[in-house]
Amino acid sequence: MKTESFSAIAARLSERVQRSDEYLEQLQSEVKGSVILRHDAGYERARRGWNLTIDQRPALIVAAADAADVAAAVRYARHTGLGIAVQSTGHGVARAADDALLILTTALTDIRIDAATQTAWLGAGAQWGMVLEAAQRHGLAPLLGSSPNVGVVGYTLGGGMGWLARKHGLALDSVLAFEVVTADGRALRVSERENADLFWGMRGGSGSLAIVTAMQIRLYPVTTVYGGNLFYPADMAKEVFARYRDWVTTLPDEMTSSVVLMNFPPVPAVPEPLRGRSMVMVRGCYAGPVEEGQRLVDTWRAWRTPAIDMWAAMPFTQVATISNDPVDPMPAKSTGAWLASLSDATIDALVAGTLPQQGPPILTFTELRHAGGAIAKAGAHGAAFSHRDGLFNMVSIGVTPTPDALAAFAAHTAALRVAIAPDLHGGAYLNFLDGEEMRQRTREAFSAEHFARLTALKAAVDPHNRLAYSIDLRPELVAV
Repeated sequence: MKTESFSAIAARLSERVQRSDEYLEQLQSEVKGSVILRHDAGYERARRGWNLTIDQRPALIVAAADAADVAAAVRYARHTGLGIAVQSTGHGVARAADDALLILTTALTDIRIDAATQTAWLGAGAQWGMVLEAAQRHGLAPLLGSSPNVGVVGYTLGGGMGWLARKHGLALDSVLAFEVVTADGRALRVSERENADLFWGMRGGSGSLAIVTAMQIRLYPVTTVYGGNLFYPADMAKEVFARYRDWVTTLPDEMTSSVVLMNFPPVPAVPEPLRGRSMVMVRGCYAGPVEEGQRLVDTWRAWRTPAIDMWAAMPFTQVATISNDPVDPMPAKSTGAWLASLSDATIDALVAGTLPQQGPPILTFTELRHAGGAIAKAGAHGAAFSHRDGLFNMVSIGVTPTPDALAAFAAHTAALRVAIAPDLHGGAYLNFLDGEEMRQRTREAFSAEHFARLTALKAAVDPHNRLAYSIDLRPELVAV
């Protein structure tokens, strides 16, 4: 066999470098936003997401100004063989974009409300707080989540179970159309009538099939709700959980609620009555007549007087005060699972696994969100999203500032899932997972039928798996 000469190798490498430089120059000339290289001053800031446990180092970053910038970035990735990661707010990062092309859609914040049709067009960089403010001027509401600082697209593609979910469904159920750039650089409109298979897969496929640059959603006539929290001392946790289990069986679809075990840190930012304490909370949002919502919550007040009572009528613009999620970037880890039932043994395990036992708690909180209602009524096969028959959606979150803390969280929550295994549904909810766990548990998020259809769709629209930085959906997983 003839051996390639050193000069031939050097010439080939030189040609490759020259082509790479030419592709980069072309990208820089086409992009209206910014092309950020590793040595640029803005690189350190641009590469970080909201979750500070993700320490990614992309080969380069494109901060897109519009959909054309996204398409140009995709073409560059095809020429250079780079994988493609996409980020708006940086919540819920699945896989660090190391040595990949990272596309930031943060600047795509166009929001257009059509009050007559009760719809909205949203740019991929919009956050839910922006949409809520714009929609409420017309007496309308989007199906946002518990935090207004989360981006609209990632939240929606993974499901989107907010405080109107039992009344109006998941956020992905409200999507009418997407505007996307595919892995081969094509701009498409995706809806029930146009590219319908891709529309089915994207609603649940969590960004693994195409890059969303905008989407159209339904809005709902919601302006005032009855919502808030009842706080009970931690030593009542088992009683509160058991009563909550019975209470939800009586609730109309207008009430979306949860029960929460919370360990409040001993810091000045926490109100003094809660500082350094553990509490059990009953929280929720009633999207109907205020008087009816109050009547439902009054049954708790009659049962036991809460230590703190924050349920009240509120404008829907204040819905974020129900969960009061943190807004500043932080190192954190979340995990979760669908529950099919809630036994006394599982209640005991959740209480023991969340509240402090010996030393500081590993978990900040564990929450069970009541599902059913419109979530289940939407039908099992209309979108790739699966497990609509789950009774409770569980999420546990911990602050993980060090590798040791992250490892302790993973071990602790894995043991907790083993302890509550008899009540587990068997499914995972992708929006409550992050990091490597989201990829490891991808199959759990879908029924076998939906996963097979998704992988076949992946092979059709992204056969080279350029979009490999979301969930673990690979074209080679297609059965042959």
